[in-house]
Parts: sequence; C-alpha cells; structure tokens
Amino acid sequence: MINTIKKLLGLGPAINLKELMDNGAQIIDVRTKGEYQGGHIRGSVNIPLNILQQSISKIKKDKPVITCCASGIRSASAKSILKANGFTNVHNGGGWLSLNNIIK
Repeated sequence: MINTIKKLLGLGPAINLKELMDNGAQIIDVRTKGEYQGGHIRGSVNIPLNILQQSISKIKKDKPVITCCASGIRSASAKSILKANGFTNVHNGGGWLSLNNIIK
C-alpha cells in the first residue's frame, strides 16, 4: 500500500535533494501566486500548475528540476507533465516547507 501511494505521488527511491540543489537544480513551485506570496523557498520559481504546460519554456531542460507545492500532490502532477514534455531529471520535492528544511 505504501509503495502504491509513493508511486501515485511520484516518489521513488530516495534522492538527495540537497545534493541536487548543490549541483544547480531548479525548484519549480506549482502553488498559486497567492500561496507562493505567503511564503516560498528562496530562489524558487513560481509556475502555478494550471499554467505549467504553457510555461514549460521557462524551465531549463539541462538542469535537474525539483517540483514542490503545499503537500506533494500538485508537485507530483507537475513532475508528470514535465516528464511528458521531455524532462528527464525531475523530482517531486513534496511540500515546500519540508523541502525548505531539507535543502537548508
């Protein structure tokens, strides 16, 4: 059951997100503009999930991508959208608060 939930959320084997950040990963926060303005990870880029498909050109394909949102659900969807559009190094960082604590 846990593995099924992890798969649905786009969580696979443990990835060292801090190491990815140290190696130039970009964080894409897919929450709404209002949510993002209420707090976010410094250096992250806000591209709400509902406009991600139209905004893909703003994301560099040659760098790792970490998606985040409030809980991990929207970021899992964002990961799927990016993968479907040719991004190969994409990771679901889950909720932005917990991701922020991991990468500090």
